[in-house]
Amino acid sequence: MAENSKIEWTHHTFNPWVGCTKISPGCDHCYAEGWAKRSGQVKWGPHAERRRTSEAYWRQPLKWAKAARGAMQDYEEGMLTLPPPRPRVFCASLADVFDNQVPKRWRFDLFDLIEQTPELDWLLLTKRPENIISESLSWFGIRTPPNVWLGITAEDQKRFDHRWPILCEMRTSRPVIRFVSYEPAIGPLSLAAHNCTPDWLICGGESGHGARMMDLAWARDVRDQCARRGISFFFKQTTGKGPIPDDLLVRQFPRGQ
Repeated sequence: MAENSKIEWTHHTFNPWVGCTKISPGCDHCYAEGWAKRSGQVKWGPHAERRRTSEAYWRQPLKWAKAARGAMQDYEEGMLTLPPPRPRVFCASLADVFDNQVPKRWRFDLFDLIEQTPELDWLLLTKRPENIISESLSWFGIRTPPNVWLGITAEDQKRFDHRWPILCEMRTSRPVIRFVSYEPAIGPLSLAAHNCTPDWLICGGESGHGARMMDLAWARDVRDQCARRGISFFFKQTTGKGPIPDDLLVRQFPRGQ
């Protein structure tokens, strides 16, 4: 739960709580579950209680937002030659924001924190987009903050075809960046069946013990699909974090972010 994330496409990670349940093949080698078992801090699964993180930890995003305001002020006063990037916060690396087992009050506390930190872009990634509608639509439909990005994990075609249309068709009170995390990529992916396209697609192979092989042809194919459709493409890593071929070292962000 480090303040500065090692994940290449974000600046920070934030885990409002810890714990989840495996629901699809992409979860088979879940690093978060492995971390939980090693640390002994929380149990995993549908009947295990989620553990809310500390109040001190919840104050970290307020500090990141304050630092971002200071950096922007320095730029406006001529102390920086280029505008500072908006900090991106990945939420969550050790949980799912829209997990069924999470108390609703916790989720709305998170939404309040997002609204208190407009200087940060919050990347909410889920394998459960149906719960955005069933549990949280009142927030997204009425007062979606402009600093929210909504994403789904889709490790293969079946999961993409199920999850993406739900997120794609969800109405929000204002436009939001919608993205797909094709990671761990365990099968080829075609975007052709859906008229609605994501703003951003992250592609990456699995790492850790027992990592399943990602065929680089899958990555090249989805890269080319993104180029044809005007989708920003970000290649994160090969299987086992091996060397990245030069032609796949593409790291774009949506809308000039």
